[in-house]
Amino acid sequence: MDNQRLLIWASFGLLLWWTYQAWMLDYASPSTTERSDPATAISAPRAEPGAPPLPTSTANAPAMRDEVPTLINSGTNDPVPANNTIHVLTDVLDIEISTKGGTLQRASLVNYPVAKDQPNNLVRLLDPDRMDLGLIQTGLNAFGDGPKADQNAQFQRESDWYELGNQDVLDVPLTWTDGQGLMVEKIFRFRRGSYRIDVTQRITNDRDAEWRGADYAQIRRRSREPERSMFDVDTYSFDGPIIYDGEKSEKLDRDDLMSDGAYDIQTANGWIATIQHHFLSALVPPLDTQYVYNVSVRDNVAISSLISTPIILQPSASHTFTITAFVGPKLQSQLEEVADSLKLTVDYGWLTIISQPLFWLLSLVYSFAANWGVAIIVVTILIKLVFYKLTEKSGRSMAKMREIQPRVQSLQERYKDDRQAQGQAMMELYKRESVNPAAGCLPILIQMPFFLAFYWVLLESVEMRQAPFALWITDLSSRDPYFILPIIMGAAMLFQQKLNPTPADPVQAKVMQIMPVMFTVFFAFFPSGLVLYWVTNTLLSIAQQWYINKIVHEEAVVRKGGKKQDRKSPE
Repeated sequence: MDNQRLLIWASFGLLLWWTYQAWMLDYASPSTTERSDPATAISAPRAEPGAPPLPTSTANAPAMRDEVPTLINSGTNDPVPANNTIHVLTDVLDIEISTKGGTLQRASLVNYPVAKDQPNNLVRLLDPDRMDLGLIQTGLNAFGDGPKADQNAQFQRESDWYELGNQDVLDVPLTWTDGQGLMVEKIFRFRRGSYRIDVTQRITNDRDAEWRGADYAQIRRRSREPERSMFDVDTYSFDGPIIYDGEKSEKLDRDDLMSDGAYDIQTANGWIATIQHHFLSALVPPLDTQYVYNVSVRDNVAISSLISTPIILQPSASHTFTITAFVGPKLQSQLEEVADSLKLTVDYGWLTIISQPLFWLLSLVYSFAANWGVAIIVVTILIKLVFYKLTEKSGRSMAKMREIQPRVQSLQERYKDDRQAQGQAMMELYKRESVNPAAGCLPILIQMPFFLAFYWVLLESVEMRQAPFALWITDLSSRDPYFILPIIMGAAMLFQQKLNPTPADPVQAKVMQIMPVMFTVFFAFFPSGLVLYWVTNTLLSIAQQWYINKIVHEEAVVRKGGKKQDRKSPE
């Protein structure tokens, strides 16, 4: 197998793979995971004798069996008047809480502007505006009629303004009572430097009758058809709901939810979230606790909800429900603190098993270098060193082919009218010179998953978002503003071709000449961090191939000199 041909097909395959990934995002077939229709939602496990009925589904809302599901249908997305909101400011979050239900209805990320040159235009993950809707609602649902501490209940507040200031922990309390002895205290806890929000709901029953109910939570998020653009890699990241069933995570496609109906599961140790490129909103219930999860899409709104097993609260008793919300960037260290599996929201695709160790290595290097661009270069060098022996075999094969290329061309010219004789003569030449044209295939194939995994690490890790490198590269997550790195990459690829044997086939030769131009245009709109990685890898490949060519050439000269000396010897 000619190594030049292999390089062409490997590069062409890479382009096809990227195209396939984009196609899958737009037109992927429905998941094989079973979908359930809201009308035939999953059945709850059988309740113990004397216990209240268990929830059947959250398809329409967190509602109890035999009770009309009114919570979501009666709720609205209209902004709450300013005098009914609470403003909370921490060192990383700017939050607005509605006193109607204690809904988290607005959240801006203080340290994450939409664009680096617009520092005051912050990324907003929660918003009551219909066009960019994002709400996190929590509450308690109970059997029977009467007032409930759900998302429509009016809570009382102690203050309209809370600021973390010099504290490490900030609690924001809300209270609600039905006027008949039932009281609920809802507390939002914020921590310094953290995007985690702990929500506790303590219910006290001072009535004469028992209370039967459960806690629930849901994320309401705008859902829209994806619009892809080759000039914006962000548009190829998944945007929508994701669910974890205790063993694996699954991204739920909008079209599947609309055509197949709601998605229901019942499990312990699960969670729900809505993700977009670099950011997410998530709800994580307590560990080892059974919850029913439901995800559906209605009127361009994705509703991801969960509800617990109901409890019975006797008179003069109290009970505390807890749940954790996460609203912020996909910082893996913080995600792991909430739940180890929550880091699966970082969308590395099917190469996660390789990407996660590479991200760990990249983070380790960054802890010493304090520059993500330098970390990318160092990790690229380390990857190159790990595969040096493999690439050396491929390089030596290329170098030997380059040495015997004049003789190959001579044979092709001599036997141009006899393909069989030409092939036999070339095989004899390869055997005589100990050249194996197929020697470079396996090393390249083995390396490809690692290179692609590193590609996804650089593309999906929020840690590199808007991170500076040096000189004109002030944002590794956006394209090179002057296209200097892509041009350097194209020039390096052209020079790399000069070190390799020219394909005898004129069509292959023309394709090889066009490829650097194609890659330059292709990478021109990629994040500069990705281009930096590719430039570094290309330069290292050039240095390695130049060195191998030099060694192989010297070996060939010595070998030829030895043969001449043998012919002159009288022996």
